[in-house]
Amino acid sequence: MISSLRGVLTRIEMDELVLEVGGVGFAVAIPGSVLKQLAPLGDEQFLYTYLAVREDALQLYGFLSSGERKLFLQLIEVSGVGPRTALAALSSMEVDMMRNAIASNQPEILARVPGIGRKTAERIIFQLRDKMEGAGEESGIPGLEGGEVVAALRSLGYSLVEAQIAMQAVPDDNDLSLEDKIRLALQALASGKV
Repeated sequence: MISSLRGVLTRIEMDELVLEVGGVGFAVAIPGSVLKQLAPLGDEQFLYTYLAVREDALQLYGFLSSGERKLFLQLIEVSGVGPRTALAALSSMEVDMMRNAIASNQPEILARVPGIGRKTAERIIFQLRDKMEGAGEESGIPGLEGGEVVAALRSLGYSLVEAQIAMQAVPDDNDLSLEDKIRLALQALASGKV
């Protein structure tokens, strides 16, 4: 199995990149979250990878952290969740948020991922809940201020799912006050990006 690659980044597309390693270009499917954090074209890039072997194809999937790869591997073990669906899940939400949704039995959060319906979300939770170590804080968002922002949004009438998704639009900036974080979350909700 190819568990990692380090090479020169030669091409970037919406859901795929090409890493040239020793003169060979490897096409690697990636979640959307990886796009924002890639090195510039022509620079060296490291990816944790998983090689999916099927009768008719070999496909590499790439991740920036071992935690992303681990969650991807756990997701594809679930009946009805293939590599493309697992990749869509990692593109739609952060690893910590997904782990918390699974650990705290919140299928409505997972069901917002394209390709995952309510039954599949419940199956994911049933099969993976015990494997989510250290996840499942009551708020579903790590950190005290994240929980306070969610609580503030809930008091304004937003659902838990809407509040948690809105938190993804708030940057992890320690210089932001609690009020600024609530304002940014409300702006995300109002703009329809959530």
